[in-house]
Amino acid sequence: MARRTEQHPDLTDPRIGAPFFSTWRVGSPERQRQAVEAIARAWERRPWPTGDLLGYHVYAGHDGETLLHYSQWRTEQAYEAFAKTHRQERVDEIDTAVPGIERVELVRYRRYRSGGRVGVPGCVVIVDVRFDGPDEERQRAWVDAVFEAMESESEPRSGGVSAHFHVSTDGTRVLNYAEWESAQAHIDALAAPGDGVGSASEQWKRVQNWPGLLESGSVKRYDHVLGLVP
Repeated sequence: MARRTEQHPDLTDPRIGAPFFSTWRVGSPERQRQAVEAIARAWERRPWPTGDLLGYHVYAGHDGETLLHYSQWRTEQAYEAFAKTHRQERVDEIDTAVPGIERVELVRYRRYRSGGRVGVPGCVVIVDVRFDGPDEERQRAWVDAVFEAMESESEPRSGGVSAHFHVSTDGTRVLNYAEWESAQAHIDALAAPGDGVGSASEQWKRVQNWPGLLESGSVKRYDHVLGLVP
């Protein structure tokens, strides 16, 4: 059976071969809460579908209207088998409890590179980056350039815990799952003068003007509100 956990997921677990991220638009903070509880009920009343699903985590957007879902699969094939046999009954139960959910997208990724320090995450920041076409080498080169820019900073931003960069399997996107001690720490870091993301340093200019970059970062903050593990 599924059991709840308040612990944030370990994104570096080597067993994870197919990390998936999806977004739902539910419309209001109250409907966020209702949808999270409906998800928990739909999962907790059923057997855990497969040992190939290592964890399923849900996050409430600070925008008050979206939910982010992060599922940790060993393989894409395991997810496909789940989708054929177990997914729809859960979807139907959730939609009965909270009608009108808009399932915006599900994107398949592979984790490419992580970095960070010791700290307790209190807020998750998702940065979504898009390119003008599929290019696996470009995805990874851009991530490497981000790490070079971060390493060039004289002092790390206070409150940052970790950054986990994922590349989409279609070759067009990069997702950074960044953990911060608090939402305010992230807000303060963005507003701080000097070097940093959005600064005028040569390293960050290179990142922001990468050939083929369409969108250098849709940034959204989330709270971890539900963790389900076997």
